[in-house]
Amino acid sequence: MTTVTFYTEGSRITGFDAAGHSGYADAGGDIVCAAVTSTVRLIECVLNDVMGLCASVKVDERTASISLRIPGSLGQTAESTCQTLLTGMMVYLTGLHGEYPGYIEVLEAE
Repeated sequence: MTTVTFYTEGSRITGFDAAGHSGYADAGGDIVCAAVTSTVRLIECVLNDVMGLCASVKVDERTASISLRIPGSLGQTAESTCQTLLTGMMVYLTGLHGEYPGYIEVLEAE
């Protein structure tokens, strides 16, 4: 199962961890893993490459995990954009959980 945990400080999403393989299908044909990976990579690309925020990203190939944390001191526009992106990601992945409940879990933690 893939587990995505969103971290918050109050109402602010500070980042997420995504770990594990969904097990929906064999590697290379797993649409759940592909959906999660694409979503994670898109958010990383927008935050770092498009917005230039230098969000902290750590990838561990051994555990099939990725962690992303956004900087704490963002301007109002950047903060709003980050929160919109991360909230959209959470909504999307929660919907994916609704479609494939045995293969992805979405959690929140402070």
